[in-house]
Amino acid sequence: MSATAALSYGQAATASTELDRIFESYAGPGFAIHFWDGSSWATHDAQPTFGIRLRTRTAWKALCESPDDIALGARYIDGEIDVDGDLYLALRALPFLESAISKAIPAPVKRFRHHSALAANYLQRLARWGRVHSQQRDAASIAYHYDKPPEFFRLFLGSSMVYSCAYFQSWSKSLDEAQTDKMDLICRKLDLHRGERFLDIGCGWGSLVLHAGMQYGATSRGISISERQVNHAVHRISKQQEASECEVELMDFRDLAWQKARFHKIASVGMCEHVGLKNICGYFQHAYSMLFPRGLFLNHGITRRAGGVTRSGQSFMDRYIFPDGELLTVSDIVNAAESAGFEVRDVEDLREHYEETLHRWVTALNQNEGEAIKLTDVPTVRAWRLYMSGCAEAFRRGDIAIHQLLLSKNDGGVSSAAKVRERWYRNGERTRTTAV
Repeated sequence: MSATAALSYGQAATASTELDRIFESYAGPGFAIHFWDGSSWATHDAQPTFGIRLRTRTAWKALCESPDDIALGARYIDGEIDVDGDLYLALRALPFLESAISKAIPAPVKRFRHHSALAANYLQRLARWGRVHSQQRDAASIAYHYDKPPEFFRLFLGSSMVYSCAYFQSWSKSLDEAQTDKMDLICRKLDLHRGERFLDIGCGWGSLVLHAGMQYGATSRGISISERQVNHAVHRISKQQEASECEVELMDFRDLAWQKARFHKIASVGMCEHVGLKNICGYFQHAYSMLFPRGLFLNHGITRRAGGVTRSGQSFMDRYIFPDGELLTVSDIVNAAESAGFEVRDVEDLREHYEETLHRWVTALNQNEGEAIKLTDVPTVRAWRLYMSGCAEAFRRGDIAIHQLLLSKNDGGVSSAAKVRERWYRNGERTRTTAV
């Protein structure tokens, strides 16, 4: 089959001419397209830095008719689209690809596809999981992401089993060392002491709960709505004799707040991304209510850049990775925290640290690909590779960041937060420029 016959779908123009037309306005790095019949096409103004390999007609249709991250991501997961060369470079070019192809699609067609996809996604999830951010739906969304064997996550997270941004005092540090340093940083910012009641909201596999209890002597409690994670965390705690003051249970933070539980210090790491703008004020109000006077709350979460390009409705992340996830701006989070009664004592951006963390995770996943496939399947591994690589690029661009907010529940204007920052950081190393 000739390239023209295979690709034209009845159009008079040859495939090469059609691609020249589609990518006339393309302004990204040079690339090549390799088709299933052995033919190829490449941009003319630059040497190809990567290749897009289309293995089926469906992949070609997705590239030229639905060039969004959902359609292209689905074809990548299924193996119908592959990347020759550096996946990060291909992802770096994706916005330019989408822009160029979108200009070749009539506006009414784009609007129809967009609204149809939104409606279908909304009705499907409503029927299956219920109302957005109801406790039932939040639990289902979390299960969709986390209900995989803990051994799968360990392949790329390492022995620390910490699924959040590490803190690299030096880029020569190992991932496990950097994750331990991150947990230390959180505990030092909270000024955590022996005997204090500490709560980790959304505690994952229990790493911070164990660290706070065993290294700082706190009475440490973790809650999560992921049954898979809680079971693993409970098992980890049972194996540690020094962890007698640690416990993890399956519980929604809203239920814990209604029980009128009280703590001296609270941390929430990677949790607020699942809360949503409509519920963020309630989230901080619950945290405020669970603190003793002069208590401290450290919120560690991914944020989006204010004024950046946002897309309504579904995305690749929403469809395949984090259903119902929603990134807020720093100002959204600060406003909600202050409205709940907190004083904002410190704000720190660890954006470059998360980019580095993701690169480490992707490298480890690639190195352990065979074992990862045995524990899950090929589509899952490809989806996670694409998701983590795409996030690394988003952090690199500055479209998203990771912010730690230290919040204080003051008592008559008195806060127990540190008055100077120096003791939080070891050797004064706190930024990428000093760490290199």
